[in-house]
Order: sequence, then C-alpha cells, then structure tokens
Amino acid sequence: MASDNLSDQPLPRRGLRAVWPGALLVLLVCLAYLPALRGGFIWDDDVYVTDNPLLTAPDGLRRIWFSLDSPSQYFPLTYTVFRLERSVWGLNPTGYHTVNILLHAINALLVGLLLKRLQVPGAWLAAGIFGLHPVQVESVAWITELKSVMSLFFILLTLFCWIEFVEERSRRFWYWLALGFFALALCSKTTACTLPAVLLLILWLKTKPISWRRLAQVIPFLAMSLGMGLLTMWWERFHIGTQGKLFSLGLLDRILIASHGLWFYAGKLFWPVNLTFIYPRQVIDPANPLAYGWLFLSLGLGAAIGFIRRSVGRSVEVATLFYAVTLSPLLGFIMLYTFRYTFVADHYQYVASIGLIALVAAGITIALKTRPFLWLAVAGVLLSTLGPLTCRQAQMYANAETVWRTTLARNPDC
Repeated sequence: MASDNLSDQPLPRRGLRAVWPGALLVLLVCLAYLPALRGGFIWDDDVYVTDNPLLTAPDGLRRIWFSLDSPSQYFPLTYTVFRLERSVWGLNPTGYHTVNILLHAINALLVGLLLKRLQVPGAWLAAGIFGLHPVQVESVAWITELKSVMSLFFILLTLFCWIEFVEERSRRFWYWLALGFFALALCSKTTACTLPAVLLLILWLKTKPISWRRLAQVIPFLAMSLGMGLLTMWWERFHIGTQGKLFSLGLLDRILIASHGLWFYAGKLFWPVNLTFIYPRQVIDPANPLAYGWLFLSLGLGAAIGFIRRSVGRSVEVATLFYAVTLSPLLGFIMLYTFRYTFVADHYQYVASIGLIALVAAGITIALKTRPFLWLAVAGVLLSTLGPLTCRQAQMYANAETVWRTTLARNPDC
C-alpha cells in the first residue's frame, strides 16, 4: 500500500507538490497583466526613461550614483537598471513592462514563501490576492514604478535573511546578507526606510525577546534608514521644490491627512472600485468636527486590537502595525511633490497592503479550516474576481491619452 506521508512519496511527486502553487501563481499574475505589455510611456516616464540623459551619457553611471543630477529623488539602483534596460530595449516600452510584470510575479511568489516561513495560515491565498489585486496595477503597469516593485523584491529578501538570522542556530552570514539587501532596497526606493520597525515586528510575532542585543543588531539598519530618509527629505525640499503654502501644513493638518489615508487605502483594498491615476485631493478643515472622524476611528480600532490580543494573539496587531508603519512615510507627515495633485495614490500602498491582505487570508483560512472545499470555493471566487479586474485596470495604461481620459472620467475636477 502506498504511504500517505509526503516524505515517503517519490521525489518528483514531492517536488511537484511543493512547486505547483508558486508556478500557478506566477502564471496567473502574468496572464492578468498581459494588457500592460502593450502599454506605452506615460506621465513622468519621460523624466525617468525616454528623456533622461543619465541613461545614455558616457559618464551617466557615475552621475547616477555620485551626483545630484538625477531628475527625481536619489534612486541610484533604479536608474542603473533603467540605464541597462535602455541599452537593451531602447525606447520599446514592451521590454520595460516585461521586467515590471516579472518582478511583480516574483514578489507575489516571495510573499507566499515568506508567509509560509512565518507559519501564517493561508499564505498562498494571500500571495494570490497580492499578485492579482487591481490596486497594484499602478505599481506594475507604470514603467516609472519599477522603483516600487524592485524595492519590495529586496525588502522581501531582507526579511528572509533576517528570519534565518534570528533563528538560534543561524550564522551571522544571514545578518550581513540582510544588510546588503536592505541597502539595495533603499537604493531602489527610499520608502524602504521603515524596514527596521518591521524587523522588530517579526521578533514580536515569533515571540522572541527584543533584548538590547537585538536592538543593537537593528541599529545599522536604522542608521541606513535615517541617512537615506534625511537625504530624500532634503532632495524633495530643495532639489525638487516641495516648498510654499501647500508644503507648510501644520502637524494637526498632517495628522488629519494621515488618518484619512489609512482608511482610504484599506477601503481600496476591500472594495477596489473607481481606481484612478489621480484621486481628488482631500480638503483639510481642522475647524470641522467631522474632519476628526477618521482619526477617532483609527484610535478606536487600535484600542479594540489591543483589547482582543489576549484571545487572538499577536497576529492582528503585527499585521495592522506593518500596514500603518510601512505606509507612514507616504501619509503626509513628509511632504512629497505629488501632493500638489493628491494626497493618496495606489502605488503608495504596494508594500503596506501585504499586512492587511495576509490578515484577511489568514482569517478566511482559520474560519474555514474544517471545510476545505468551502475554502477552495471562497479562494476561487476571490482570485477569479480580482484577476479580470486587474486585467481591465491594466488597459488604462495603454498610453498617456488613455490614462488622462480615464482619470478625467473618474475624477472630473482633476
């Protein structure tokens, strides 16, 4: 009689069972983003790619890393990859889109593997939702946002190495590898600067003591984050020009913007309708009592999570904190040039969304753990709904005119 134990099965069968979820996920993500392959260059793709002299100048690589000549923030690794792509694809947008889509598919695969490593229930469901959710389309179908998908790639590799390192029998090799990947994440996009807090959250989730030794190990990550963060703030203010009345908002105004942003992004995750390239800009009125509604909801939710922690464990707390902390640089506390147009954008939550998605997938899996067929049905409905929505949303990025016509249709006052 054949054994039901996986370890007793032939090696090819074991390998197939281990590989097929990831292979299927990558295939589904690539199929959902097929319309993006036919997309063109839009908005500031000219600044980043088509009209960027650093990508073709003989001394461009040196200037990318060691000068103030970059047309946007200091993203040296992103511009280096663009320079390589420019030498291969020229000005054919298909190649650039292919790289973005493949990186996003790999990120979805890494999300599933990381959540499985953390023993989060429903890891592959979470990876599927992340990979196929239409809110991610802006990060994937917009060539400029290579910086987001590439930064997440290195963030996930950093977390894998950190987890290996904090295991009692692991070598310091993993620590230095984590530092190296983190440096690459920061050089792709500075918003990776919140990762030191995530490293501590992983210790908290795994119920490992956050000792002085562990805090000392996080200090190099924190120093790199502060350095790149301060450089980016200076760059935004004095090199790009985030000055004037709009960028001089008081602390209360910024808190109101941030509290609204937290719920706005969560709303788009749970109900992804009317996704657009530029959303209406929030009107800030501290004199209006209704303006504090999102803030009180946030405080109430925080209190509720703390109250139920004894019965549900740390998972809800960790997922919510991951979401909030990872979003924090993009919530309005630090002024960005794009705030001239809107305080929110779909690509801002590309990384942060993993927290809430993992929480929902785990909740579904735990609730239906005794009903596997119902779990399959729910997962099937979710993914078969999200995939076509992503495919349709990707069509918005066919060219600049399509982007702007769709934006005006969904936000007429833009």
